[in-house]
Amino acid sequence: MANTSTRTLRLLSLLQTHRYWPGRELAERLGVSPRTLRRDIDRLRELGYPVRAQRGVDGGYQLAAGAALPPLVIDDEEAVALAVGLQAAAQNPVEGIAESSVRVLAKVVQVMPVRLRRRIDALRAMTVSAGWGNPARAAADPAVLTTVALACRDSERIRFSYTAAGGNRTERNVEPHRLVSIGHRWYLVAYDLTRHDWRSFRVDRMSAPESTGARFRPRELPTADAAEFVQAGLDNMQPQTYRTKVLVYAPADEVRARIGRWATVEEAEDGHCLVYMGTDDLDWPIMALGSLEADFRVITPPELLTRIHAWGARFTRAR
Repeated sequence: MANTSTRTLRLLSLLQTHRYWPGRELAERLGVSPRTLRRDIDRLRELGYPVRAQRGVDGGYQLAAGAALPPLVIDDEEAVALAVGLQAAAQNPVEGIAESSVRVLAKVVQVMPVRLRRRIDALRAMTVSAGWGNPARAAADPAVLTTVALACRDSERIRFSYTAAGGNRTERNVEPHRLVSIGHRWYLVAYDLTRHDWRSFRVDRMSAPESTGARFRPRELPTADAAEFVQAGLDNMQPQTYRTKVLVYAPADEVRARIGRWATVEEAEDGHCLVYMGTDDLDWPIMALGSLEADFRVITPPELLTRIHAWGARFTRAR
């Protein structure tokens, strides 16, 4: 039988995983008698946890809402998932969310075991955000993310299997540089040792990444940062459904400061600028243009103007 302190933590963890536990089943999971379970429940109540009891043959227990949020008991993978979610929230433009998320993330990392703190610190330090405020939401395995982030931080070569868009599967040996979140997906920017060139890899297409144990001296990226490298690769992918061209009635420097990471911005006459974006989703440039808070004129494609009018009509009907 586990000691009292360990058993109490185990009991708290079980109460947090199910809305309601039958008393007999809960006692069996803990390996204790119903009487010992009742004493452990009382101990949790003394610590401030509001545990409700239901009497009778089918009686049991459930953790109720209290006046304050009690400490949570989570496993290793849940801790990694929590940190990933908090990091994504920290990139959110909603007022107050980013600051709160950073504070919570700091508290979580501070009390983590060293093995987890090292993984989370790597993920946080080696990820570059290039999103509009929508965090990366691709089905990337948190274990893969943290393994790659750790290799980026420690400058260790990794190998993994990669499945291309056409289904071709290859083995890659790379020098990882940075993780980038953009377009609701995660990407790894790395130097491919087989192809002797820089590449970006979708993390959800990577499998079984592992460190080779070989350290390397970081190379100089051919672009200003990792996010720009990924975006340039996405812009050059063929075929592209749309290539947008918009005249924005605002200075190029101001526009470039806001969306230059995701678009090509060129100076035009009268202090205006031309904005180019390659995309297969017209909602993406609409969000970019809307964030500028400046008037503009759509040059190409006509589908973009039609889509903007549809957005405008829907917004006008809003109440």
